[in-house]
Amino acid sequence: MGFDVSLVDAKTGIPVRVDRHEEGGTYVVGGTESAELNITYNYSKWYYQHICPLRGLRCLDGVAGAQAIPVLENAISELNTDQADFYWEPTEGNARHALTILLKWAQGNPDARFEVQ
Repeated sequence: MGFDVSLVDAKTGIPVRVDRHEEGGTYVVGGTESAELNITYNYSKWYYQHICPLRGLRCLDGVAGAQAIPVLENAISELNTDQADFYWEPTEGNARHALTILLKWAQGNPDARFEVQ
């Protein structure tokens, strides 16, 4: 179980295009340009602490990219960079890495909105 996060066009509801990536707990082999990222629930501890104490990462659901930028920047600045080689390891660095991807998407698409399921 995890979070399925998308950054979608506010008018069409279709995920916006981003730089090709192969990230997340599940991903498209060969990569995708669709702003969709599966983030393991193993990182949720850090998201409850640094994004939103009541809903964690789900607090970004429905939030426009522009409004998400300061939230993501703040959380990223508070998390250390110690990323583990194993994706599923619930480290601050792994949680931070996923947020840096979302931040890049938000910066490039400030009018799009996040969907978090």
